[in-house]
Amino acid sequence: MRAAVLHGKEDVRVEDVTPASLRAGEVRIAIRAALTCGTDLKVFKRGYHAKMIVPPAVFGHELAGEICEVGPEVEDWQTGERVVVANSAPCGNCFFCQHHQENLCDDLLFLNGAYAESIVVPARLVQKNLLRLKPETEFRDAALVEPLACVVQGVADARLDKGQRVLVIGAGPIGLMFVALARELGCEVSVAGRGEVRLRTARRLGAATVIDLGGQNEIAEPVLTAGAGPFDVVIEAVGKPEVWEAAVQLVRKGGLVNFFGGCPSGTRVSLDTGLIHYASLTLLGSFHHTPRAIRRALEWIEAGVIRADDFVDGECPLSRLPELFRTMAAGNRAVKTLIRVER
Repeated sequence: MRAAVLHGKEDVRVEDVTPASLRAGEVRIAIRAALTCGTDLKVFKRGYHAKMIVPPAVFGHELAGEICEVGPEVEDWQTGERVVVANSAPCGNCFFCQHHQENLCDDLLFLNGAYAESIVVPARLVQKNLLRLKPETEFRDAALVEPLACVVQGVADARLDKGQRVLVIGAGPIGLMFVALARELGCEVSVAGRGEVRLRTARRLGAATVIDLGGQNEIAEPVLTAGAGPFDVVIEAVGKPEVWEAAVQLVRKGGLVNFFGGCPSGTRVSLDTGLIHYASLTLLGSFHHTPRAIRRALEWIEAGVIRADDFVDGECPLSRLPELFRTMAAGNRAVKTLIRVER
């Protein structure tokens, strides 16, 4: 089969790969939709991901498709079923799994290989994070389940509720999903970000105030000047230390900041201890997702709250994926791109 294989730093090649044989409990999915992701871009630039992927390995992790082969000892699944699968599954046995924090599992099993004609789903993922789709659910919508599940986890961690004033910093796919879910929950949402298309999407998804940061490095001042605050909750969806620091300046006394965006390894932030203490701020981080979040994400998608039309703004054949990632690394402002597998 044809697949995009990560060999190292900014080195992805579309190659012929021999499909693996199925072991007990596994299924094979014929991929009908695969989407690009900011995490994949980071992996492309870095050449690896310590937890998720070690090259050479087939690349990509957002997908949906049809079961085309069922392995031994698989009883609840059949060929032809339309499915979506998460990119990981927890062990279910460690301290964190036993305390309902499966996103922190000591033995998360990750799945990569979305940029290919098919993918083998390990038995643990089949058991814990393989979900059936409704007949009317489009594959390109379902492929959004994994990133949306991370946002669902972040929404739960931040305890978003009706009537809250929420600021989302960042108008990439994750920031836009936060906008959509916060608005659906009845929050008054503001977004600060860059890119005309992305900010226009934020308005369409229900952002009451949109702040264009343009080419400036300052974050807090433009938001304060816009007069949208103070905010009950601030979601940092960029992943830069300076944006983490700005987020703390924009939340009200007694408010909450979710440092959702992961910063580069080894970076540090400087925070005003007096502000945090005397303003009684809650600061937290959100990582990954749980099986509960995966299921809730699919519910949001199948209810029509999250649609690919709002997030997927381009298509690319698998054969040109290396070129696409080079343009993404150079600053391509696409939200998400649908990868077409040529058969």
